[in-house]
Amino acid sequence: MSGTVPTLYEWAGGLAAFERLTDEMYARVPQDPVLAPVFGSMSAEHSRHVAHFIAEVFGGPPAYSEHEGGHAHMIRRHLNRSLTEEQRRRWFDLMLDCADAAGLPADPEFRAAFVAYLEWGSRLALQNSQPGTAVKEDEHAPMPRWDWGVPGGPY
Repeated sequence: MSGTVPTLYEWAGGLAAFERLTDEMYARVPQDPVLAPVFGSMSAEHSRHVAHFIAEVFGGPPAYSEHEGGHAHMIRRHLNRSLTEEQRRRWFDLMLDCADAAGLPADPEFRAAFVAYLEWGSRLALQNSQPGTAVKEDEHAPMPRWDWGVPGGPY
């Protein structure tokens, strides 16, 4: 890897790091009064799906796209859920707490990219969760790609 810039995925520690993050996150959700009504009854596999999604966004293997349906599938998972700003913000804050607990890198460059993605992604989920939201159903919509200081959202 000498002479090359690692992806955010590599810098974080690969899939294991994102699995620690989401395991930590979704272990806390059932006790959280703001998030439990939304995420408290998710399947045991939910944590892994989210880990694979975030890992792919940060430059990891396309496991989520290959096995779950990519970005279009993630958008559909949020339709008509009527998320609130309070829930979005709590999810965001808890993810940051869990990043520390899971040992994700604390350097400013990584955290800036991580925070930027969480803000963008959670605001997109909030927007798409509102009743009556019309979402373009493009099965081939590109997966967002995040890199060092350069957001790569497709929309």
